Amino acid sequence: MRNGRLWPVHLVLAVGAAAMVVPFFWEVLTSLKTFTESTRVPPTWIPSFEWSNFTRVLDSTPFVQQFGNTVVMTVVRTLAQLLFCSLAAYAFARLRFPGRNVIFVLLLSVLMVPDQLFLIPQYQIIKGLDLLNTLPGLFLPGMFSAFGTFMLRQFFMGLPDEIEEAARLDGANPLRIFWSVMLPLARPGLLAFGVLTVLWSWKDLMWPLVVNTDPEKMTLSAGLAALHGEHVTEYPVLMAGSLMATLPIIVVFVVLQRQLIQGIAFTGSK
Repeated sequence: MRNGRLWPVHLVLAVGAAAMVVPFFWEVLTSLKTFTESTRVPPTWIPSFEWSNFTRVLDSTPFVQQFGNTVVMTVVRTLAQLLFCSLAAYAFARLRFPGRNVIFVLLLSVLMVPDQLFLIPQYQIIKGLDLLNTLPGLFLPGMFSAFGTFMLRQFFMGLPDEIEEAARLDGANPLRIFWSVMLPLARPGLLAFGVLTVLWSWKDLMWPLVVNTDPEKMTLSAGLAALHGEHVTEYPVLMAGSLMATLPIIVVFVVLQRQLIQGIAFTGSK
């Protein structure tokens, strides 16, 4: 009886899911069309299956090099944020020190500032360090996250106090308690935050465009943006490149979606 009452909710969710899938479906179709078919009105639904669009992406851009740059940036950002954000989150959640709440409020205030306001200061810092058009210039500003600190702090606050007290009675210091006791228990939250960081880093566009102008040092998002011409844009080639750049992250999300949902649900419930 209850399931019968939920059919309007299921209908709304199905419509929403279809609306989200349609752009990806259109991207796949466009990547297999000719340029004429991609600009035809009314639109062409059955493509000519121009598989050469994918090879044209490799010929038009240093796709492999940009793919490697994106992987390096994403991996370094993710590992660094997991380390630094978990340390800061544990300190805010479990340690007692003067000014803890004030510092945490100042940290949260960063979330209220648009990311675009940080572009000029970050650019000046990277320029001063002589890191323009380098891989470190891509990932250095993204090695810490105020959102990640907040999210993991909520997770650490939900863990039982008795476990930490037992470790303290056994003589473990705060760093030992964090590394050997609390961090393994926070695995669902770390996985959820890690997946979110991978998604955000992989699709980051603004900062790679600002800090690097050399195509060999760009990421996939910035490299694909260069395919958008001033007067004419080869939409099939652009969509083929976008599809090639999207598939790895889709695989990551599909593999880890259960851990992502569990981690976010557990963090939110606490």
